[in-house]
Amino acid sequence: MNEYISIKGAREHNLKNISVKIPRDKLVVLTGLSGSGKSSLAFDTIYAEGQRRYVESLSSYARQFLGQMEKPDVDYIEGLSPAISIDQKTTSRNPRSTVGTVTEIHDYLRILFARAGVPHCVKCGKPIERQTVDQMIDQILKHATDVRINILAPVIRGKKGEHKKLLADLAKTGYARVRVDGEMRLLEEEISLIKNNKHTIEVVVDRIRVRPDSAKRLADSLETALKLSGGLVIVQEVDSGEEFVFNENFSCPDCGLGIDEISPRLFSFNSPFGACPDCTGLGVILRVDESLVVSDPNLSLNQGAVKVSGWNLSAWEKWNHQHIAAVADHFGFSMDTPWKDLSEEARHIVLYGSGDEKIKVKYVSSSGVSRYEKPFEGIIPNLERRFRETSSEGTKAEIQRYMVESPCHTCHGKRYRPEALAVKLGGLNIAELSDLPINEIKDFLNHLTLNAKQQAVASRVLKELNARLDFLINVGLSYLTLSRSAGTLSGGEAQRIRLATQIGSGLMGVLYILDEPSIGLHQRDNTMLLNTLKRLRDLGNTLLVVEHDEETMEEADYILDIGPGAGAHGGEVVALGTPAEVAANTASITGDYLSGRKYIPLPKERKKPGKEFITIQGARENNLKNIDVSFPVGLMTAVTGVSGSGKSSLVNEILYKVTAKELNRAHMRPGKYKKILGLEHLDKVVNIDQSPIGRTPRSNPATYTGVFDYIRDLFAMTNDAKVRGYNKGRFSFNVKGGRCEACKGDGIIQIGMSFLPDVYVPCEVCKGMRYTKETLEVRYKGKNIYEVLDMTVEEAYDFFKNIPRIEPILKVLKDVGLTYIKLGQPSTTLSGGEAQRIKLATYLSRRQTGRTLFILDEPTTGLHSHDVKKLINILTRLGEAGNTIVVIEHNLDVIKCADYVIDLGPEGGDHGGTLVAQGSPEEVAEIPESYTGQYLKKILAHTRRIAEAHQQSK
Repeated sequence: MNEYISIKGAREHNLKNISVKIPRDKLVVLTGLSGSGKSSLAFDTIYAEGQRRYVESLSSYARQFLGQMEKPDVDYIEGLSPAISIDQKTTSRNPRSTVGTVTEIHDYLRILFARAGVPHCVKCGKPIERQTVDQMIDQILKHATDVRINILAPVIRGKKGEHKKLLADLAKTGYARVRVDGEMRLLEEEISLIKNNKHTIEVVVDRIRVRPDSAKRLADSLETALKLSGGLVIVQEVDSGEEFVFNENFSCPDCGLGIDEISPRLFSFNSPFGACPDCTGLGVILRVDESLVVSDPNLSLNQGAVKVSGWNLSAWEKWNHQHIAAVADHFGFSMDTPWKDLSEEARHIVLYGSGDEKIKVKYVSSSGVSRYEKPFEGIIPNLERRFRETSSEGTKAEIQRYMVESPCHTCHGKRYRPEALAVKLGGLNIAELSDLPINEIKDFLNHLTLNAKQQAVASRVLKELNARLDFLINVGLSYLTLSRSAGTLSGGEAQRIRLATQIGSGLMGVLYILDEPSIGLHQRDNTMLLNTLKRLRDLGNTLLVVEHDEETMEEADYILDIGPGAGAHGGEVVALGTPAEVAANTASITGDYLSGRKYIPLPKERKKPGKEFITIQGARENNLKNIDVSFPVGLMTAVTGVSGSGKSSLVNEILYKVTAKELNRAHMRPGKYKKILGLEHLDKVVNIDQSPIGRTPRSNPATYTGVFDYIRDLFAMTNDAKVRGYNKGRFSFNVKGGRCEACKGDGIIQIGMSFLPDVYVPCEVCKGMRYTKETLEVRYKGKNIYEVLDMTVEEAYDFFKNIPRIEPILKVLKDVGLTYIKLGQPSTTLSGGEAQRIKLATYLSRRQTGRTLFILDEPTTGLHSHDVKKLINILTRLGEAGNTIVVIEHNLDVIKCADYVIDLGPEGGDHGGTLVAQGSPEEVAEIPESYTGQYLKKILAHTRRIAEAHQQSK
């Protein structure tokens, strides 16, 4: 068997025909500057070829259902194992996806509750025991004396099919009626059912008027029904329509309420049999939020306190203004009174309506005067009704701006129907158990007391559950709850969940390719992650990890350093060997930082907080424990803490949303807090996150930064353009005129290939250049508009360095380390870190007011230490202009260079959410209760030692 994965002639993207041997069955770290070609080698070459070879081994029928990758540009790869990619793409954004469903732990819990759970009465809460036929008769005689009833046997419950044979057999047996999907039908008539729909069929076993002497007939009918259905019977009162479900297995003797069959599907919120009927298992419903409807409580209704779709009350001529005026006149309040000064009753009537009380309205229009009298619906009920009833996506989107998700009023966010929540194990139902952190679930299951029968059916399930919970704990996710929506997970959390799943599979001889698994992980938890990776390796697998974390590199078996620079200056193998060998290699920038030849220095002077602070009082969103936190104005503050400690809840959910709402007039609902002080020191807030700069290939760095406008101006000013009568619009590929209409300015055409991957071919008309021939004939300094878009930032900077409006934007893109990206590179091909730095560069290139709050969430994602150094310089520049910067970060180099640190914790989940430490990095380093402080102390001492060594060498 090959000891190496041998790659020869890899030329994908910027790789320069490289050949390299990567040792198998080892933990190999692939590193290098951002844009050096790491991902091109790991994912676009090695993984793509491994995946392609596997898919090609399948039948053509199977291949059409799998996303197949193109053959990478490489001469050959030998020693390749089946490859599994665990990348940074977040898990499903489907609101029905949770941590429990993604990890499949939820499926095991469903079996556990279905087979070992103790059912309780939905009404009285008492444990439910088996019910005999005599008990059923007693309940019927008690509740339905001298009334007509139907006794029904459910023979089909929610199953697809036409069920023709069953219906025919029932007719032959002598039954006359069935209830099909809630509708009474005669068996003698033709009953046609849609094959692919789910149906419920209930046989009418008997129709009887209940009297005290009916016991014998009831017993016979009930026994027949129970035998037909397998233990379930429905008794329907004919006149009232009220129904009682009796179960030979489970029913409450006091209330007479029965529980349907207890099967695993009852405990699935994605099944109609287990989901809450009102929210259909989502746990939340969309409702209009009062705080978003009232734009400014300081204004009156006449001044426009309410400005929402269809209710712009500052527009005098509209019908709704006259209607509200009639309401105000009827209830005796003024439309000129500021909203905040109106009585609680008046505000409630405007927002929620007048109930049954009718309002006399005189409506004046151009066609005359009309009068009518009716109750006032209320602004919020009106918006919610229009949202439900409209077929216009535009109207839905407009109204949705004023809506928020709130817990379902029926299940209170639990997702399940009452019958599912009534089944308990160890005193908890499935929703309550899923709401516990993973480490507490494991502890609960280990201390569960079961009787002999429960133990027999649950022992194997508990073993599987414990193993899967252990895997999640071992990758640092003990603070997560199973009920947490998968869409709220960070990229690092989602990746570690998939990593835990792979460990559980116990595969050998697999090539795992991971993309920065340490992202979002505190240094304290890094050891657990590394132990997990080593365990995967020790099973007999090869791990290829794209990573910048120094601790991961030091623990690796081998390091492969790609570089030496980014883009056109990268794509070569700079160093390959053990961590010690790479550290000794002076040609490797990675080696320079590993050895201390290069380092990120501490600030020469640490800025001290002044008297101005942005203070959040009573923060209690998610796991925050009613804390007061102050962010110093004009400083760079790093918000730190272990994963799940409450950083995102504090910064993204409260600080950003409340400042965006107050300063930017954004329609946002902040997280729970009591009060915010100090907003007078700011004029706007900017959230620089890692979301794409555009969702289509038409968006690119040139269009996002605005530099494309100035470039088009230049082309429009050329003599060729003036002679031809071309304006700047002619040089846009987004509008008709100068673009190629064959490909609508895309430059490529997509061709579907059935079971083969889709093929993207250059447009035959423009040859992939996006523009018409006439447009491309216009040149500026020898280059046409396509050739300019095809330039890298570095090339473009040299080309436009004498143009005052263009040079500063390109210079900032260079400064943030994006020299290698092309001006016209589609936004869909940019990583989250690249998109974030483009946003940062865009704001840096604008004129600064010095009163802006910048919020960044882990900006070091995807950055090499050399790039982190550039990022810190950029953030320092923003701070020197007087701006306030708040950074959520785990990277110790960024934390040590911050002016101020706010450390949350001490743990994640319920054991977090408190303020552990705050102050300068040196002050936080001296607080023993702070995990961040413990690691800060080490890195501050390490940095000072390196600085002294450099000083002495000079």
